[in-house]
Amino acid sequence: MKKKALIIGNTDGIGLAVTKRLLANDWDITGISRSESPIKHTAYHHRVADVSHFEYPELLNELLSEGLSDLCIYFVGIGELLDPLDMSHEPEVFDVNLTSMVKTASAVIPQMVKRGQGHFIGVSSLADELISAEAPSYYASKAGFSNYLRGLSLALKPKGVCVTNVRFGFVDTKMAKGDIKPLMMSAERAAEHIEVCIKKRPARYTAPKLVIPLIKFRKVMMKLGAK
Repeated sequence: MKKKALIIGNTDGIGLAVTKRLLANDWDITGISRSESPIKHTAYHHRVADVSHFEYPELLNELLSEGLSDLCIYFVGIGELLDPLDMSHEPEVFDVNLTSMVKTASAVIPQMVKRGQGHFIGVSSLADELISAEAPSYYASKAGFSNYLRGLSLALKPKGVCVTNVRFGFVDTKMAKGDIKPLMMSAERAAEHIEVCIKKRPARYTAPKLVIPLIKFRKVMMKLGAK
């Protein structure tokens, strides 16, 4: 039987690239995004939905009742620069980046545990190690995202379910903001890294690894600046 994947946030960027790769490898895929998908394929099924909408958990339960997934990947993420005079977008960043990921995991993972197998991948960011005055909600939500998945990985490994926290640096998508974007990678290259995670199922995966020293250096400079 074909392996089944549920991919959240896959009408562009890394999610779209991964979806195309999995279809080429004979997966049966259901995608969920806020917009229509450009993919037309007999093994692809698409649902238009906003992960922050109150009906999103109901949609997940409906899809799971139609067939369980071997793999679930959460790609969705948003980021807003802080406007101290209008902080209305701050809760939305946490809702999309963190809370909706937890809702997804809470719907999908229990079914995987019952079967004793499955793989949940969450796509985070190396921002999870930093503190930002420019976009505190994005950086903090990614810190919560990564810490939650690391805990889940420890809890679920004995039950046969793998959880992978993927931490990317700058990827050439609409999410890549800022004047300086060191070691920018393409969405296709990022999709190659996701394929490695699907095969090897690590608890944590960071790419590109050359960004790690830059992150450590920035953390040191931030500590010195805070003194």
